[in-house]
Amino acid sequence: MTTYVLDGAKPADRPVTFAFNGGPGSSSVWLHLGLLGPRRVVMGDVGDLLPPPYGLADNAESLLAVSDLVFVDPVSTGYSRAVEGGKPEPYHGFQGDLESVAEVIRLWTARNNRWMSPKFLAGESYGTLRAAALAEHLQGRYGMYLNGVMLISSVLDLSSIDFEKQRNDRAHALYLPTYAAVSHFHGRQGRRGLRALLTEAEAYAGRDYPWVLSRGDRLTAAERAEAVTTIARLSGLSEDYVDRADLRIEHLRFFAELLRDQRLVVGRLDSRFTGPAESAIAELTEIDPSYDAIVGPYAAAFNAYVRDELGYRNDLHYEQITSRVHPWSYREFEGRPVDVSPNLERALRQNAHLKVHVAYGRYDGATPYFAAEDVVAHLRIPAGLKTNIEHAYYDAGHMMYVHEPSRLQQSADLADFVRRASAG
Repeated sequence: MTTYVLDGAKPADRPVTFAFNGGPGSSSVWLHLGLLGPRRVVMGDVGDLLPPPYGLADNAESLLAVSDLVFVDPVSTGYSRAVEGGKPEPYHGFQGDLESVAEVIRLWTARNNRWMSPKFLAGESYGTLRAAALAEHLQGRYGMYLNGVMLISSVLDLSSIDFEKQRNDRAHALYLPTYAAVSHFHGRQGRRGLRALLTEAEAYAGRDYPWVLSRGDRLTAAERAEAVTTIARLSGLSEDYVDRADLRIEHLRFFAELLRDQRLVVGRLDSRFTGPAESAIAELTEIDPSYDAIVGPYAAAFNAYVRDELGYRNDLHYEQITSRVHPWSYREFEGRPVDVSPNLERALRQNAHLKVHVAYGRYDGATPYFAAEDVVAHLRIPAGLKTNIEHAYYDAGHMMYVHEPSRLQQSADLADFVRRASAG
């Protein structure tokens, strides 16, 4: 855990934000040094990446201007470990993770006399799933009512992005607008404008595409041919590929196929990035060039920062993202999708003052924006609570703050959200 607090502030006047990333298995380094903290990574961006050893700079747009910050690294991530002799496995699952992070938040709040402070959660990726469940857990278990929840690169219902389950056509439709955006970025849409393209892709994905996929061999030859043409045009793939894929485009296959003629693969976390294909005939991507681009700069920056500037010494390896938490347990969801939207619904119904900010990256190939929109649109809450939820879009990927214009805009958006939600 890393905390930043303003000395001498009255608790009732000073918000506090508990921030974490996802994975499962990710530390909070990305939000810490990418967006929210007082120092930030300097690494460049697509087409202009800096060489090692990279750099650190003051973050003039830090959320610290309006809120104290508590960055949480769940057990086995960052420097967090199970107590000596203890086993970490109970923490490596939905419920154990939820309860342990909730207890960290409760203890920090109590020990620092912050019960009267406006309180926020900020989660990214799986951290949004954790944040939605935490909102209900903190309010229901401890009576710790929140002012706001920030969902960055949101995924609340894993079935919305799951290609693994047989006969689950939902993800194929919900990914299509992201495919359209990515193909546009990489020059596969001619002179057509992005906004017009996405409007058509969203309309097709929201209505006609699910119907087409549901028909199976009941589609007429003409209907199937029309679908092949439309999906190919919107995705930027060839009609032959779409036909052979039976109208269903899986995301890792899309990232391998889109720029195959250039022997490039497209990034998953941030599909603006490309990298050389290991094999020009590989069916799936074996690498994520966007992850390759960011992992080195963040590792160098964090290790230098905590030692050289914060004076913290620890011989443990700081686990940015670890596979040691896997297999991750979802036993609480046995026989049903992993879906925490009911938890968020309950938190909103319980606390009518709770505000929710959802941030989307248009080139996010891990948690596609249209899938996240779809889940939020289906929240079962009274009409009067719909206005508690706001949406923000950025022309970037999963860690949208890698893109400097998006970082500046997102920093301003989150600060404004905290100010408004703290005021009631």
